[in-house]
Amino acid sequence: MNHIDFKSEILKEYTSCTLCPRNCKVDRTKAAGFCREKDVLHVSRAALHMWEEPCISGTNGSGTVFFSGCNMGCVFCQNRKISRGEVGKNISTQRLVDIFFELQEKGANNINLVTADMFIPTVKRAIESAKERNLKIPFLLNTASYINVETLKSLEGLIDIYLPDFKYIKNEDAIRYSRAPGYVESAKDAIDEMVRQQPECIFYDDEKGQHLMKNGVIVRHLLMPGKVIQAKMIIKYLYEKYGDSIYISLMNQFTPNGELSDYPEINRPVKESEYHSLIKYAENMGLTNGFIQFGETADESFIPDFNCEGV
Repeated sequence: MNHIDFKSEILKEYTSCTLCPRNCKVDRTKAAGFCREKDVLHVSRAALHMWEEPCISGTNGSGTVFFSGCNMGCVFCQNRKISRGEVGKNISTQRLVDIFFELQEKGANNINLVTADMFIPTVKRAIESAKERNLKIPFLLNTASYINVETLKSLEGLIDIYLPDFKYIKNEDAIRYSRAPGYVESAKDAIDEMVRQQPECIFYDDEKGQHLMKNGVIVRHLLMPGKVIQAKMIIKYLYEKYGDSIYISLMNQFTPNGELSDYPEINRPVKESEYHSLIKYAENMGLTNGFIQFGETADESFIPDFNCEGV
């Protein structure tokens, strides 16, 4: 592929960073923001991933691109090697475009941009370039939802599937466990914008018999130990506001990471009874457009090896 100089087009987006609700206004061309990242793409893995929702991974796998750094500060983070920016490789915008095509050639069902929030201006240009060159598979933004609405608006027409987290319904929990003030309002506003852009979930069956999502929004909630009431409040909010226009994915894979001694209330796996209570509540509300997890999902095997594969 021909190499394109993207640099001059995107530098201004990073000189006073306001991509997320922290609005740190750091000049990331010179220093890292709260996210631990400067303006250069930092990627830790690009490979087929089998552990997303069935309509995302299918049998071929989702073409996940894991970006290093994070604007959250979750004490229970399972991807802490990359969220802290400890591993990863700096790449050009052109290299990211090439990665998209390489994943498509490997059979990926989609391009899954995992925690790309702090690199949106660069990622936007890479997506535009890939679409101009007729990349055929959908683009998916996999985010914690701690992102400004204006940042999301810049992606309109480029992201086919949104896969946001809705982590908390109480801001005190967001501050205690993720150092994320104002998370609840920011996440609600962000999900609103995602649904505005993709108001309908559209699926298709491919020639291999995979039932896949083409467009739409799947909101994830990771149940935390002792937080069943809050989880039910999140489901109630989402279902009453969006009904069947979105899918809700209820996850039970919370895994203590060995760093939770100061947070004893969540320093354990989720109990089976807690998860069953949440599922029953969702069913009683009438929720049918959803995903649940089975078996021993609180397992390290769900965490890929961040060794710069495919980067």
